[in-house]
Amino acid sequence: QVQLVESGGGLVQAGGSLRLSCAASGSFSRINTMGWYRQAPGKQRELVATITTDGFTNYADSVKGRFTISRDYAKNSVYLQMNTLEPEDTAVYYCNLRSVYNNAWGQGTQVTVSS
Repeated sequence: QVQLVESGGGLVQAGGSLRLSCAASGSFSRINTMGWYRQAPGKQRELVATITTDGFTNYADSVKGRFTISRDYAKNSVYLQMNTLEPEDTAVYYCNLRSVYNNAWGQGTQVTVSS
């Protein structure tokens, strides 16, 4: 089983920054994609950014140029640096680890951006 523990959410004013962290533990394939998804009230969960084991990244158009995803392979961790935050970024952010054998989710961390 895979456990994902997120941290770093909070309340920030528009234009501010936050950094989310997610640490994976347990049993999972070394070849995987880690990423961040978010769900705002009344909306479906949507992709924010992903990063593969090879370091290839993918971003939602709405966050390109503002958010940066990275990972630390030694720590089995993934990070999301969020800059120039907007009220529309308010959501619960979920960490995800996906491989041939796994599809695990974290418990979510709340990000609230005030205008």
